[in-house]
Amino acid sequence: MKPPFVNRLLPWVLTVGGLIGLAAASVLTVEKISLLRDPGYIPSCSINPVLSCGSVMQTPQAEAFGFPNPLLGIAGFAVVMTVGVAGLSGARFARWFWLGLQAGVVFGVVFVHWLIYQSLYRIGALCPYCMVVWAVTIPVFWYVTLHNLSQGNGSWRRAGEVLARYHTVVLILWYVVIAAAVLQAFWSYWITVV
Repeated sequence: MKPPFVNRLLPWVLTVGGLIGLAAASVLTVEKISLLRDPGYIPSCSINPVLSCGSVMQTPQAEAFGFPNPLLGIAGFAVVMTVGVAGLSGARFARWFWLGLQAGVVFGVVFVHWLIYQSLYRIGALCPYCMVVWAVTIPVFWYVTLHNLSQGNGSWRRAGEVLARYHTVVLILWYVVIAAAVLQAFWSYWITVV
């Protein structure tokens, strides 16, 4: 039996996370198209030298697979949001479906962490809309994983039950580590602002 919070929370996390991620990926796509049309265009999310999605969009990392990364987000978050809405309406999915979604969210969270590393230590700039995508990908991955663990057998299920008790603690610690990495990477800039 699934932990009660998974029943109640998972469809909401998928729906809201999918919607927010889809919106951010869509805005990034529009901004990228504007930048391609006019190389002098300054994206709305280019705020200062650190918060500058224009400089991020012009790097090879912004097209990791040969096309703009936000297109992956549009497709992926549309699926996530659809699954969430279906879950809210009472739909039930087969185990193979959940395992397929698990594979997708694992790809998403690994890719997002690669992008975080690239932004902090290679590009040297942060894209605010990208950070929104980072922020929603993590809980989508986490709650899909908890759901799948809770559906497993034996030790997988027990691991899911233990992790479910601390589900918010894990998320908070995850965000704190990323925030600390952002502070550390741009410390010389942040102290000039304060």
